[in-house]
Amino acid sequence: MTAPADRVEADRYRPALRSDVLVSDEFLLGARSVHLVKNPRSGKSYEVGVKEHFLLARMDGTRGLDELGAEYAAEYGKRLGDANWQRLLGMLGVRGLLEGGPAAPPAEPAGTAGTAATAGPAATADEPPKRTLLHGTLPLVADADATADRLHRAVGFLLAAPFMVPLLLLITAMEVIAVARLGELLDGAAALFTNPVLLAGVAALLWFSTALHELAHGVVARRYGGQVAEIGLRWRLPVVIMYCTVDNYQYLRTRWHRIATAVAGAVMNLVVLLPFCAVWLLVPVDDATGEALAGLLLLGSVQALAMLVPFPPLDGYKIAAQLCGATALAASSREYVRLAVRRDPAAKAYPRRARTAYLGYTAGSLLVLAGIVAAVVALVVRLVAT
Repeated sequence: MTAPADRVEADRYRPALRSDVLVSDEFLLGARSVHLVKNPRSGKSYEVGVKEHFLLARMDGTRGLDELGAEYAAEYGKRLGDANWQRLLGMLGVRGLLEGGPAAPPAEPAGTAGTAATAGPAATADEPPKRTLLHGTLPLVADADATADRLHRAVGFLLAAPFMVPLLLLITAMEVIAVARLGELLDGAAALFTNPVLLAGVAALLWFSTALHELAHGVVARRYGGQVAEIGLRWRLPVVIMYCTVDNYQYLRTRWHRIATAVAGAVMNLVVLLPFCAVWLLVPVDDATGEALAGLLLLGSVQALAMLVPFPPLDGYKIAAQLCGATALAASSREYVRLAVRRDPAAKAYPRRARTAYLGYTAGSLLVLAGIVAAVVALVVRLVAT
């Protein structure tokens, strides 16, 4: 689909985005604010600026170009010319985003990044990962989205407040007890590593917990309208883990839906520990079993909380990015801090919201890193002392 020649039909042409095109909320990217636009049929995503998004959000087939132009002029004080319309509509059309245009865009050469109303949106597309003996992925189900939907129908009721609130309270109580009795947990973990049989059992249980962790992402995403693209195994020998890919994570309706999807895995890891914590606290067991349970609680809690560390590609990083309202948060933060430290004039071009987000993420990440280092040092000192 291209723009009508010489605007002869400008008052009659009513552009409309395809009904399946996904458009994200506004995100920070460097000093800019952008929206992500995805063509689900091709799998390609594009970045558009706030002004371009203003137009895309109104391309619903009810407004002609003149009406769209008038609304744009009222908002931004400048009317788009014919060349702007031709460029914008042409690029939306060849990328398969307009109703009546091609279903999927042709292959694009590298280096076509830009903004929609000027040079065209930046395109990204994931290439299929290569599979080797040492690393790769293996999908386990033919229709991952249908599988996630069936799981949601089966257990989705647990996500309602009457179930989730008590679960979260129990998890909080468990972690408070774990901190209060940390010495016992450390002793149990140390003893666990001297018993190969019990260690193998705990390792198997923790692996099973990671599988549930991934499925939890998919179930919560389905609750909020997400689509699960793949459920499978990923390996980088000797590590083999399950994975669950939420195809439209960035396009879920609200940031809280995206945060809930990201945090679901760690919550599931902790939920798995609840019955073992209850046995450890309430049921008389022999010393070996008690030490194994204590070690499991420590290792399982570390596993869950480690996923909330705000470093890419962990879930905690996704949560931090949503709280900051940013995409590519780590890279943008590094670039801003680099410019600020050098007193580069370009740092002044960053809006206050971006400066706050990037400095806050950098400071928070350093604090978390310092806490991790301090915990490791304390653990080593304790082990040496004993």
